[in-house]
Amino acid sequence: MPADAGRPPATPPVDPRPPEAVREILGRLRSAGFAAYLVGGSLRDALLGRGPTDWDVATSALPEQVRDLFPGSFYQNRFGTVLVRHAGTRSEVTTFRREYLYGDHRRPDHVEFTTSLDEDLARRDFTVNALAWSPEAPGAGGTVGPILHDPFGGRADLVAGIIRAVGDPAQRFEEDALRMLRAVRFAATLGFTIEPVTLGAIRANAGLAATLSGERLFGELRRMLAATRPSAALRPMAEAGLLGVALPEVAAQRGIPQDKVPGLDLWEHTLATVDAAPDRPAVRLAALLHDVGKPATLADGGFPGHDRAGAEMAARILRRLAVPRDQADAVVHLVRQHMFSYEPSWSGAAVRRFIRRVGAEVIDDLLDLRAADNAGSGLPAGAGRLPELRARVAAELAAGAPLRLADLAIDGDDLLRELGLAPGPEIGRLLGGLLEVVLNDPDANTAERLLAEARRSRGDAERDPVPGEPGR
Repeated sequence: MPADAGRPPATPPVDPRPPEAVREILGRLRSAGFAAYLVGGSLRDALLGRGPTDWDVATSALPEQVRDLFPGSFYQNRFGTVLVRHAGTRSEVTTFRREYLYGDHRRPDHVEFTTSLDEDLARRDFTVNALAWSPEAPGAGGTVGPILHDPFGGRADLVAGIIRAVGDPAQRFEEDALRMLRAVRFAATLGFTIEPVTLGAIRANAGLAATLSGERLFGELRRMLAATRPSAALRPMAEAGLLGVALPEVAAQRGIPQDKVPGLDLWEHTLATVDAAPDRPAVRLAALLHDVGKPATLADGGFPGHDRAGAEMAARILRRLAVPRDQADAVVHLVRQHMFSYEPSWSGAAVRRFIRRVGAEVIDDLLDLRAADNAGSGLPAGAGRLPELRARVAAELAAGAPLRLADLAIDGDDLLRELGLAPGPEIGRLLGGLLEVVLNDPDANTAERLLAEARRSRGDAERDPVPGEPGR
């Protein structure tokens, strides 16, 4: 029997309504004589009605005893967590434990298993994550339940919408510096506020964020950017000093004047742009970084070349954060291209070249980034005739306009065979020229016309091999 099992709950019983399979996991552990409770973020979200998909269980059973009870389960980590798959659900089942010393401000140097639920809950980060629930528990007069065990007032903080550290907040953040970013992220995604003592400890210990790896920083940043209003996390990050440690290039925007919304600096413009961006990871991240090059390019009240400088800076930032290469490349490309200027006088060929330069696969992301940038500048989202450009782009794509070498009616093998050419750079030169032809005139994209154009181009090159000479 766990040491705390006989205590009455601190708050009225609450049923988070876990799936039957999760109840069966709890029941099997209890039938074997072990304490077993739902805990952590899954319980928090269930009590808030947010519907978790994975469920966390804490138990007095040792990891090997959990594995014996659930064949096919396996160790998740060296801290006593076993991943149990049962009846279509996934649950992380972790033995009650104590933790000692955090030399790297991330992981405990030493872990001991315990039979005390309270000791296990005391090591957790925030009160709303330090709750435990069981459908039944042994009491002084026999089995009682359900029971919500709440030694740190987490239920009241859930009701009040407060993020509060368990115990001494400075100690919690010394143990794991990521908890400071988690506090900000929870406040933003749950719509909560950080209580003053916890917030003060974040400000006092913000420098510890420098010990965090890029992967862990990006994991939290990604979740912040997925909030309904990312500024609800980003603004307190800046005010608490975390932004200057985690993303100093972005923090440099604070106080930089802009001739956009009166009274709002570059940082406020960025926040408004991120909030206006659709909830797609690449677009939100590009919105955060789209003007990161402005502080370095400020000159005579303008920011010449900030898109190019910003793309280079974004690439360095994303490498530091260990962002997956394909996503990083997409974000850098969006930052580099976001300063395009559309005119109604563009010809169809100009629209097709624009699509080709940007890439058909990311054109919607770029247009949405520009719409968000407009909104962040106090303009209508469709400023700059954006809806007109969007419609023209959609029409070209719907018409199947050839935009890539792969869209040509012939390929390099056709040129080798029909023109008797040898493999070499001339093939690439010819195909590039043919793509320019069909960008100007999509109807020219037939094998007959392209081969004729290739023959003509070869004849011109032989008569005038020096680029730029008359007759070319």
